[in-house]
Amino acid sequence: MLQLFNWLIKTFPSLASHQELTAFVLFIILGLLVLTFAAVVAGSLTYFERKVAARIQSRMGPIEIGLGGYIQWVADAIKLLLKEDIIPENVDKILFRLAPYFAFLGAGLTYLVLPFSEKLILADLNVGVLYFLAVSSITVIGILMAGWASYNKWSLIGGIRSAAQIVSYEIPSALAVLPVVLYAGSLSTQDVVRAQAGWAGFHWMIFQNPFIFISFFVFFISMLAENNRIPFDLPEAESELVAGYNTEYSGMRFAMFFLAEYSNVFILSAFAVTLFLGGWQPLFGLSLKIPGTAVDLWKLFSFFFKTSIMVFLVLTIRWTLPRVRIDQLMGLCWKYLVPIAFFDLFGVMFWMVL
Repeated sequence: MLQLFNWLIKTFPSLASHQELTAFVLFIILGLLVLTFAAVVAGSLTYFERKVAARIQSRMGPIEIGLGGYIQWVADAIKLLLKEDIIPENVDKILFRLAPYFAFLGAGLTYLVLPFSEKLILADLNVGVLYFLAVSSITVIGILMAGWASYNKWSLIGGIRSAAQIVSYEIPSALAVLPVVLYAGSLSTQDVVRAQAGWAGFHWMIFQNPFIFISFFVFFISMLAENNRIPFDLPEAESELVAGYNTEYSGMRFAMFFLAEYSNVFILSAFAVTLFLGGWQPLFGLSLKIPGTAVDLWKLFSFFFKTSIMVFLVLTIRWTLPRVRIDQLMGLCWKYLVPIAFFDLFGVMFWMVL
């Protein structure tokens, strides 16, 4: 974003006298672009999840509305936007209204540091990994606000479960990221990807040493739990809590929770690809044989291809595994993942020294 701002000032010198206004307008435009991209990604994922679920259950899934049923998510989005926005009588109206936007804010801000390719990143921060871990935790604030403000016991239980679950699993996920940061020697997401340059994926972080290999699975499990995905969807367990923290929501605000959830599926999958699976590093090293702009397009394709595989795995797990109990959920975190993550961290330290 800063590079784009500087380019505008140099290209149009007359804007130099209105730098604050130019920066504000640029910020609004980029925000709308991120929101549009997030809406398309989340909507597409709802379609693909329904198709994956249908295939697993020997059904067809959406097939009627345009392009083999793909436009179904657009119809669903329009339906939700046109529905009445009902606010129950006894809720905390301010927190109730703000909660969905806080839930999406954590997802939207993380797009800034995702390196889609070598040249396509909104903000290449030198603390990009730390920034990602920090802002992604904002989502739990919106979920807890929704549970508390709804004046509903099911929503409150779902909000409290979510707070305990997400805060707990942030510890092993952050510890699983540290070995990658140590090995790359930088907190910049672009530097982490550049450290994985090589042919045919042999230089990906997941293959650097056995400790980072184990850290990948710790991070993946923590990622499922932080995003409230089955088998860790206790905050919105339909058989126990009706719909959990979003029970009282309808219309656009209900859609915002879905937008945040499915955006997080893509974002966390993309972050796992960035840290462990080479990011935008080209598949099979074919960038050496492709001239010009085609190299950047191949890197962009490589990133989305790897991310799509991770997303498909997350979607498949939902329709394969049963939901765990709350004591099993917390026990897995504190009894197993946290000690394993610490073991991996110290193991990488000794590996690098020796």
